[in-house]
Amino acid sequence: MFPSADNTVNWFAVRVKSNREKVTSLGLSGKGYEVFLPEYVRDAASGSARTNPLFPGYLFCRFDVNRRLPVLTVPGVVHIVGVGRSPLPVSEDEIGSLRVVVRASLPIKADEVYTVGDKIQIDRGPLVGVSGVVVGSQRKKLVVSITLLQRSVSVELPPDWIGPHKN
Repeated sequence: MFPSADNTVNWFAVRVKSNREKVTSLGLSGKGYEVFLPEYVRDAASGSARTNPLFPGYLFCRFDVNRRLPVLTVPGVVHIVGVGRSPLPVSEDEIGSLRVVVRASLPIKADEVYTVGDKIQIDRGPLVGVSGVVVGSQRKKLVVSITLLQRSVSVELPPDWIGPHKN
């Protein structure tokens, strides 16, 4: 994919048909787009480990918003997430944090968006540098939010990995 002169190449959340995330991801990649399909391992303890999309029905794709028709014509694509007919980009920071969480190979699960809690920075372990929100009083969890989708993922962390409170 070639960036446009006005530099409008951003990440966007793409809604896809149910259970078509992987196939649609391959279709977009085949057309030269950079695609990110965050996945997690399910049932690893039972020995039948398989990956599932972290956000069922969604994937992330980087493209020029002014040249979105080829994205929309890929089989499996339903629409680009946004307001009305205006797609809204997902921030590089959100994509970067989500990539780090997925690569860390810690037990993760999808959660609803949290609106309360302290913002924190991780200063130890495989998630060093990632910021998030602490939720709950008994377990420390890092929540990485994809604001546009109103979804989050959480990772349980040892309390000593969490750095000082951020504002």
